[in-house]
Amino acid sequence: MAPPLPVLLMTRPERDSRRFIDALRGARAPDFAPVISPLIGIAPTGPLPDMAGRQPVFTSANGVRAFTALGGKGAGPCYTVGAATARVARDAGFEPRSAGGNADDLVALILRDAPGVPLVHLHGTHARGRVADRLRADGLAAEGAAIYDQPALPLTDAARAALAADVPVVAPLFSPRSAALFGDLSPGAAPLIVAAMSDEVSAALGGLYSERLVTARRPDGQAMAEAVAEALKMAQKLVDPRGSVKG
Repeated sequence: MAPPLPVLLMTRPERDSRRFIDALRGARAPDFAPVISPLIGIAPTGPLPDMAGRQPVFTSANGVRAFTALGGKGAGPCYTVGAATARVARDAGFEPRSAGGNADDLVALILRDAPGVPLVHLHGTHARGRVADRLRADGLAAEGAAIYDQPALPLTDAARAALAADVPVVAPLFSPRSAALFGDLSPGAAPLIVAAMSDEVSAALGGLYSERLVTARRPDGQAMAEAVAEALKMAQKLVDPRGSVKG
């Protein structure tokens, strides 16, 4: 009998999880059985601030989606933290300028550009990076506006079953908050390998992994896909040819 496939436990919102799964398969990563169980929900709340004469700044694709869901019209330039957010912003009608990294890279890019218009960081209720505060501290006109909520969600039945089984589970974690929520879970029986987006994400996890922790070399989608592929290879090695987990 063929050995079981490692489980890839995706904890991002459904749309982002499916896009990441497709990217992994397109990159010919080791085969896996996907389970999607978002740990954080996305609920547009608004209100949108007055955007007249102001340039938006987005630190996640969810910010772009919330902006359009609340009636915002994508047009003209905006700043985005990375390529994935830039892609969603472009689809919404913006002309994004991407920092290709994290909040630090985004702030550095904006300070280099020194745009001559006020900026608005459109973010969720659990914002990180203090983007608007840091821009103001360097003399730019900037403010932040929370336009969506991010409620914590419980694991699905499928996710709990995967963590309770004996097949290796690879869990990619993309933010400190999702890592903290995952770290608060009771460890299951499954050998667990975590792939973390950054050292900050790893630190927030609190050590909840039973086999290995792989941290992406850079805080971007490509490096994260490489880290998850490495974790999946580790997971494969935990399964012997008879289909049982080595241990």
